[in-house]
Amino acid sequence: MPETSRRGLLFGTAAVSAGAFLTACTSNEPKEKAAAQGNQPAADDKPGTPVTIGFAGPQADHGWLNAINVNAKSRAEKYSEVTLEITEGSNDTAAQIGQVKTLINKKVDVLVVLPADGKALTQVGLEAMKAGIPVVNLDRIFASPQAYRCWVGGDNYGMGLNAGHYIGEQLKDKAGAKVVELAGIDNLELTKQRSQGFADALKNYSNIKLVARQAADFTVESGQAKMAQLLQAQKQFDALWNHDDDQGVGALRAIQQAGRDEFIMVGGAGAKSAMDAIKADNSVLKATVLYPPTMAASAIDLARALGQSKGVAGLAEMEIPTSLTLYSAVVTKDNIDQYLPTGFS
Repeated sequence: MPETSRRGLLFGTAAVSAGAFLTACTSNEPKEKAAAQGNQPAADDKPGTPVTIGFAGPQADHGWLNAINVNAKSRAEKYSEVTLEITEGSNDTAAQIGQVKTLINKKVDVLVVLPADGKALTQVGLEAMKAGIPVVNLDRIFASPQAYRCWVGGDNYGMGLNAGHYIGEQLKDKAGAKVVELAGIDNLELTKQRSQGFADALKNYSNIKLVARQAADFTVESGQAKMAQLLQAQKQFDALWNHDDDQGVGALRAIQQAGRDEFIMVGGAGAKSAMDAIKADNSVLKATVLYPPTMAASAIDLARALGQSKGVAGLAEMEIPTSLTLYSAVVTKDNIDQYLPTGFS
């Protein structure tokens, strides 16, 4: 995508933490069962061969983006043999290309990159791979599969799909149910994917109609302004899906100022503010659909496994997968305590 600004980077192409995916199978199983097929050892929590991981992440000027960096750093600190070489986060494509080149020149063992622009950074990903440095491409995908060894990221279509199914189940017995959508930036592919998933889910409920859709731009201010417009245009509706919890803070302000409470609201991404509101259960916000920043922790796990020539615990294959798409779980008051620790500020 050509958009390389802060808002253009948001939610790249961002469940339960897949970080545990690589380490959860260290349990009471016999060692031979914990190993991958062919006696290839699987990654576990025990210290192994020293690995230097280069991490080129985003500029932390949004809650989700900051959580990406925090998750990567905290995961690396868990392993005594892992050294994390971190660049100064940047949303400037040229600057990030330079940072990745510096990591290549330092001859790090593995690279983890969340690119400001996947297409624009494809060439430097190819450069790393040709230099024998495997690349874990985080969230915003490179234009060529030759530019990375493994991709790990969120499921934008799944976000919309799961939000739609949750709303559908809440309203399935209500005749003539009306739904509105507060989307993200419309020229981003991720927004189109989220909206398409939502629309496809609603097709399963013939009694529900999407009556209005407004695009915001992932900020509190835009959420408040665009939600105010929706509320003014729609005097009554039954459910709202908001693509992003940051803009949802503004949306909730507009809703409270308008004194409206006849509908349920579902958020997106999994911010702590949204989870706190869901737990308190004192507003229209009843659920949020995750786009987990824990993907950065999972990327570190995968990079560590690559650097140590290990597989993934629980899988028979000798190698880590080429891609890992995280699930967009729906968080409600019924399961909030399970997911609250993953909420980001």
